[in-house]
Amino acid sequence: MPFSPSNRKGTFAGIIFVAIFAAAATFIADLGPVSALGLSPLVIGIVMGIFYANTLHNHTPSEWQSGITFSGKKILRFAIVFYGFRITFQQIADVGMDGFLVSLIMLTSTLILGAWAGTKLFGMEKDTSILTASGAAVCGAAAVLATEPVLKAEEYKTAIAVSMVVLFGTISMFLYPVLYTTLIENATGFLHMTAREFGIYVGGTIHEVAQVVAVPASVPGAPTEMADAAVIVKMTRVIMIAPMLIVLGFYLSWSAKKEGGESAGKTKLVIPWFAVYFVGVAGLNSLIQTYVGTAPEATAALITKSIYYINEIDTFLLTMAMTALGMGTIFAKFKGLGLAPIYTAALMFVWLVVGGFVITKLIVEVL
Repeated sequence: MPFSPSNRKGTFAGIIFVAIFAAAATFIADLGPVSALGLSPLVIGIVMGIFYANTLHNHTPSEWQSGITFSGKKILRFAIVFYGFRITFQQIADVGMDGFLVSLIMLTSTLILGAWAGTKLFGMEKDTSILTASGAAVCGAAAVLATEPVLKAEEYKTAIAVSMVVLFGTISMFLYPVLYTTLIENATGFLHMTAREFGIYVGGTIHEVAQVVAVPASVPGAPTEMADAAVIVKMTRVIMIAPMLIVLGFYLSWSAKKEGGESAGKTKLVIPWFAVYFVGVAGLNSLIQTYVGTAPEATAALITKSIYYINEIDTFLLTMAMTALGMGTIFAKFKGLGLAPIYTAALMFVWLVVGGFVITKLIVEVL
């Protein structure tokens, strides 16, 4: 037990150690050049954690490991729950049925494609394939982190999935503005998209929330409706992580029983309760935001500021979790994977860019 009398001191030391790394990652992410690239503290944190794991790991007390593990498991789940304060059901309603359907179709198709391609086409094991697919399908690194406890995957597999999200999400962030200004904006017929349509396309297909925000900001003279549609559709994808994880839990239980073996009868259904709590917090935030719209100005300002600080603390906790996962990532464990993760992530990237464009156009035109 991490907080038993014999382990308590080492656990606290390990948590503080991770927090120091997370604070450094937060500082670095706020630097001008780094911030301009759209790199979140979560990404910086896992990079720093991986660096530590492959250089200084053997020079720190082994007693700290319980605190590092606690940060990567328990603090992670707590942070995912409070991620719900970033979302309201009103936002999802505002985007309309077309934005909702784009989110649903792209999430489902990308998850299935990535999991299938990783295991069947490129020979990766199941955990890494699903983690990589969840990151591309939902919301990047945060989705990978949320999926990891359901799979009970090893840290290095999570790090592989996050690295793929960072690579292709960053490419998307630079590619989409160029596509819009050089082709989509001035095209005629099927290739043309309005600002709102392009926003739905961006929100439904780009990996990270920060990258979605960065794309409309990179389009010269982009109207507000582009950014609004992009962010709301993206947050719709984010909240879908809860039902996705619950379905994944049912699938893993069914799959284990289908495969048979001695342990099949003992397989327990994995219900990610933290995902259920996440939806509950999003519902609470929806009620709070409704009240803020009618509350006295001073009260509304206090509530808004409080939620801002909750989100800042939550980002720091997510950064701690990501850093801790990086600290368990030893490069030696990557041997044998080859280029399979890149091939899998690249296939999903092509589907998101090309398939996402077609899906968005068809749904918007039909509705």
